[in-house]
Amino acid sequence: MTYDIDQTKLEWRKAAKSGPNGNCLEVAKLADGGVAVRDSKQVGQGPVLQYTVNEWDAFLDGAKKGEFDDLVQ
Repeated sequence: MTYDIDQTKLEWRKAAKSGPNGNCLEVAKLADGGVAVRDSKQVGQGPVLQYTVNEWDAFLDGAKKGEFDDLVQ
């Protein structure tokens, strides 16, 4: 489900491997258990993608299994 969210009320975080240059994604847990994702270079200005629990779980499962490894060189 997609709904309007107040980005300032979410607890955003990024991976420890992300550098300080701001070129990373930030994620935050939503009230319904889903996850919001945003570009750290466009905080408050860019779009926020919202994923359900099942969508996020499927993505993480694929990432852990290496299904997206060919996208990074």
